Amino acid sequence: MSTRTHFVVRLALCLLLVAGLVGAGIVKGLQPWAGGAAPALVLKDLDGREHRLADYKGKVVVLNFWATWCDPCRQEMPSLNGLKARMGEAPFVILAINMAEGEARIGEFLKKVPLEFPVLLDRDGAASRTWHARLLPYTVVLGPDQQIRYTAIGALDWSAPEIDATLRRLLSRR
Repeated sequence: MSTRTHFVVRLALCLLLVAGLVGAGIVKGLQPWAGGAAPALVLKDLDGREHRLADYKGKVVVLNFWATWCDPCRQEMPSLNGLKARMGEAPFVILAINMAEGEARIGEFLKKVPLEFPVLLDRDGAASRTWHARLLPYTVVLGPDQQIRYTAIGALDWSAPEIDATLRRLLSRR
């Protein structure tokens, strides 16, 4: 078995475990994080533009680690589009960080599900490792001060009132 195949099998098993935990109500929604500052992040988007996390200081940032082969990831994307639309002109950004997939594969997905926010390329998985994105989807929410405030493992319903209220509280801390 190749290293990549082994990785995908391990990741799929982990996703099944997370799905079971979420289904059992053990893990759900945004979980508060007291771990402090965010690591650096510098990645290019599909157009080759570089995005630095530091450029988003003063905004609430949702980092969503995902892959096209991840069913919950694909299912979550329309919900993230809705969140982006609801936030309107607020100082808020979503960055979808694709984990080690080729641009052609991502492009095929985006033809079916166009996203209203940047897709960043974590070509070698280094950013995902740095951010501890071991299970997908994995989301990190940063406050305007660039401190990690919440994390989530598994797909979320980004239209849920409690998630909206949590994000709007972070926005009010500017």
